[in-house]
Amino acid sequence: MTTPPAPAPARPAPLAIAALALGVFGIITTEMGVIGVLPRLAERLHTTPATTGWLVGAFALTVAATGPVGVLLASRLPRKAVLATALAVFAVSNAVYALAHSFPLLLAFRVLPALFHPVFFALALTAATRLAPPARQARAATTVFAGVTAGFAFGVPLTSYLADHLTLPAAFWSAAAVNLLACAAILAFFPDLPDTARPTYRGQLRILRRPRLWASTTAVTLVFAAMFCGYGYIAEYLEHVTGLDASLTGPALMAFGILMTAGNLAFGRLLERGLTRTATAYPLLYLALYLLIDTTGPHLAPMLATLLLWGALHGGGLTTAQAWLAQDATDAPEFGNSLFISFSNLGITLGTTTGGLIVTTTGPRHLPLAAAALAAAALAAVLLRRRLGPAPVPGAGAGVGAESGARHEQGQRTAPATP
Repeated sequence: MTTPPAPAPARPAPLAIAALALGVFGIITTEMGVIGVLPRLAERLHTTPATTGWLVGAFALTVAATGPVGVLLASRLPRKAVLATALAVFAVSNAVYALAHSFPLLLAFRVLPALFHPVFFALALTAATRLAPPARQARAATTVFAGVTAGFAFGVPLTSYLADHLTLPAAFWSAAAVNLLACAAILAFFPDLPDTARPTYRGQLRILRRPRLWASTTAVTLVFAAMFCGYGYIAEYLEHVTGLDASLTGPALMAFGILMTAGNLAFGRLLERGLTRTATAYPLLYLALYLLIDTTGPHLAPMLATLLLWGALHGGGLTTAQAWLAQDATDAPEFGNSLFISFSNLGITLGTTTGGLIVTTTGPRHLPLAAAALAAAALAAVLLRRRLGPAPVPGAGAGVGAESGARHEQGQRTAPATP
């Protein structure tokens, strides 16, 4: 006779959840922090902006290619060991960024932590919900993934600020310290969770048979491509098109990040009122935004005002895209989260690659129009997914039940938080 799994703790473990949130913050800072210092990295490495942009694109492509497989394999390993190992790898990688002057070496240490990115995110979400009683699971996950927007709001601009006012290595050493601190916190405060029955590999992979799921992943890919075609080269655009002084890039990115946090909260509420309407409106709004950026970009004051609007809209992308995909994976949420992480990072790769080609061939002035084209393609993909009808939900009918399941899953993964 087998012994039943031990029950989850009766109340959340605040320090363990805080450690997970700090880990998410460190990972996002590592992944996206290079965006604000790409021009300085290009100078140090003696490479073009497009080539240096592969430090962003290669990370995202690795996450996209390996995420679901990595999450499936890691699902049977001890959570605490996997989470701590992932953060240690991120800390070491930042140390390499601080010391190395070789582009191939930096590129290799962008690929290595990217292997652990989706694993940490998917397992951290599951762990957070297990650390809380049912009534507070969404709140626990919200706390963890608040690290996503905190990374954009503070980690990315802080990296740029330290690079401008101290040194480029100082920026990366600070990110290494955050990841190392989070690793120590996981080891100190994260409990050894009891084993629970897990869904079979076959059961999780069964969702891949659904045409709706593939339409949703296409939409997620194109939404993120549109977002990061412009955002991936935002420092380049602000400095060379708008004429913003390089020393002000960090504060501008911090303002962008703060508005991104507010936008994430706002879109979370909109999704509660209507997932389909919000997901359809999102790429349409981004299309209009990029046309506005194309108009205001060369003018400092109007562009700074537009930058705030850009940040608010950018903040809704994570929540909206994840909720849109989650409605087709309610019976395999952990695997569905890994698909979201993979395809969103595939979109980041597509967007940064497209942006890099534009910067190299025609200059950053034409970035908004290229990104607008991707936003239009994303809108078409969302409309195609709508034509395929509502997604079925286990134990519930389609339609309203599907949206309810998607809202619940969206709340667990990102709200009000973000591979």
